[in-house]
Amino acid sequence: MSKFFAIVAGVGAGTGRSVALKFSKTYPVVLLARRPESYEPVVDEINKAGGRAVGISADTADRKSVDSAFDRIKKELPDAKLAAAVFNVAAGMSRKGFLEQTPEDLEASLRGNALGLFNFAQSTIPLLLSSVADSPHPPTLIVTGATASLRGSARFGDFAAGKFAVRALSQSLAREFGPQGVHVAHAIVDGVIDIPRTKAYNVNGGGPDSKIDPDAIADSYWYLHTQPRSHFTLELDMRPFVEKF
Repeated sequence: MSKFFAIVAGVGAGTGRSVALKFSKTYPVVLLARRPESYEPVVDEINKAGGRAVGISADTADRKSVDSAFDRIKKELPDAKLAAAVFNVAAGMSRKGFLEQTPEDLEASLRGNALGLFNFAQSTIPLLLSSVADSPHPPTLIVTGATASLRGSARFGDFAAGKFAVRALSQSLAREFGPQGVHVAHAIVDGVIDIPRTKAYNVNGGGPDSKIDPDAIADSYWYLHTQPRSHFTLELDMRPFVEKF
């Protein structure tokens, strides 16, 4: 599979890491994050395990930064074609009451979420289209959503606006490029993910399996990537069994 590669935007200690590790078992992987400290431990982990990973600093909300990252990818993997792209970016969660939120809070969410996906998709979809004829699985763009993709909770107005926009854009991309052989899927992660930063969080009563296992999310993303063209899932909705919804 070295002829093909995967790219994950928004890599850190949680879902991004797990997805990168999962896809690195089959493809070389490119990891994007704004700060090197977010992706460097994952790059080292993959390379030490015998895979190949390349980390690049990029802000998907900045078109020049994205263009520069993809120029670097061409140099790092000159002969490889894109098999899968994962947009795992979240931004703009101020947690303020609505009357305390500022126009800048809303703009940060719309830029980080919606504009970030817009830039990432415009960079990856042409590469995915060029892989349709010979990719081992249907070329895939997977977008990470959240509870806020479906409902705007109190004090989450800015974040929900950005995540609603991401879901809408994902639906539009799926309808335009699905018939051309590119699988676009939106994944709603409805719950707290079990990562180092959330270890102390008492959610859903604090019992076993009350948080989402990021490795299970990665397994679901691999499932989406390997679906045949006769069975494209547009949206996958996942949560712990005890989540109140």
